[in-house]
Amino acid sequence: MNIRFFNARILTMEEGKDIFQGELWVKGDRISFVGTGDEAKEYQKAHPEKAPSWDREIDCEQNLLMPGFKDAHTHSAMTLMRSKADDLPLQDWLNTQIFPIEARMTAEDIYHLSKIAIMEYLTSGITAVFEMYLTPYSVADSFRDCGMRCVQTSCVNNFSQSVEMLEDYYRDLNGRDEYNSFILGVHAEYTCSKELLEKASKLVHKYKAPFWAHLSETKSEVEECRERYGMSPVGFMDSLGLFDYGGGGYHLVWTDDKDMEIMKKRGLYAVTNPGSNSKLASGIAPIARYLEKGIPVAIGTDGPASNNCLDMFREMFLTTALGKLRDMDASSIDAAQVLKMATVNGAHAMGLEDADILASGKLADIVMLDMQQPNMQPVNNIVKNIVYSASKSNVAMTMIGGIIRYERGSFNIGANPGDIYRKAEEISKRLYS
Repeated sequence: MNIRFFNARILTMEEGKDIFQGELWVKGDRISFVGTGDEAKEYQKAHPEKAPSWDREIDCEQNLLMPGFKDAHTHSAMTLMRSKADDLPLQDWLNTQIFPIEARMTAEDIYHLSKIAIMEYLTSGITAVFEMYLTPYSVADSFRDCGMRCVQTSCVNNFSQSVEMLEDYYRDLNGRDEYNSFILGVHAEYTCSKELLEKASKLVHKYKAPFWAHLSETKSEVEECRERYGMSPVGFMDSLGLFDYGGGGYHLVWTDDKDMEIMKKRGLYAVTNPGSNSKLASGIAPIARYLEKGIPVAIGTDGPASNNCLDMFREMFLTTALGKLRDMDASSIDAAQVLKMATVNGAHAMGLEDADILASGKLADIVMLDMQQPNMQPVNNIVKNIVYSASKSNVAMTMIGGIIRYERGSFNIGANPGDIYRKAEEISKRLYS
């Protein structure tokens, strides 16, 4: 479709570019023009052959267009365990509540349960997620069928999946369709033997590819790794060559200066998950230190069993608020830095270079925020309002690849929400019986 957005406030997230009033044109799955109203008129005069006929023209009524948020770490099908596995320490939570029920989940279960998460992502203005779960093919099918962008990595460990399967996922899911891609990774150091990680390192070097894992999430994880190998999880994985081509880690709460030197040297991304880390009492990541060291930070919700909410607005607020509390400095971690983490940095961490900003030729992955609500008024500073006071209620529209997938309470995902909910209830009753 060809869609014209006009009378809009536009935040492109380009470095040094302020919010302006103007128009944005979508042709197919790409942005064909973005600029002021006067620039749009001049463009039409200079390039009459490029001015498309519109399938739809949307008066934004001074609402804000911006790049969609990127949820840089999640486990979507864990919607099953939402509010069923709470108020426990991480290891107890995993071993008594999560792993046993996951062992009973089928690929079809995961396909259907992922759709609830997809709906929630859309209501939060999230246009792409960095997914890690048990059955990558059925996960990819779910996201494709709903028209949602998904970058996956694996949860290979000693008990499920394998390095051979990891290579199959990497070869099969990259380029399979317009919505799915795959990045090499494993679950975590503490669930993987040294031999498994050495095999994974050979794969990293075979494809010269970045590598991801849960890293240094808890204090006990780091202490136990040091007992096993005399190194932190970051140091140990780096010693095996797993980060020779970049990548990053999820959580990275318990890191030291040596870890940060490795992260900076290897160009690793730190994905912070403040909601989950708070709920599981894992700790507060040293975000200000990462920024000082020049280590790029992105933001993820983690899964709906440990969070329990897939809400990028809450994660942005917690990223800055907990960072300020950790540093005892109210000037620590500015709102503009956090918004970049949730959009541009997330896109780059996920390899979505064409979905980072609003510019001609970029993918039309766009969110419209409703400014005509009391929490966004008066309009003193829109960026700070987004991080400190906006909520999912402000998401008026979420577009992915030029298709509006969510608009003011209505979903366009190829399935009826009621049917999705009923299927999830059936699965829950069967698995928890």
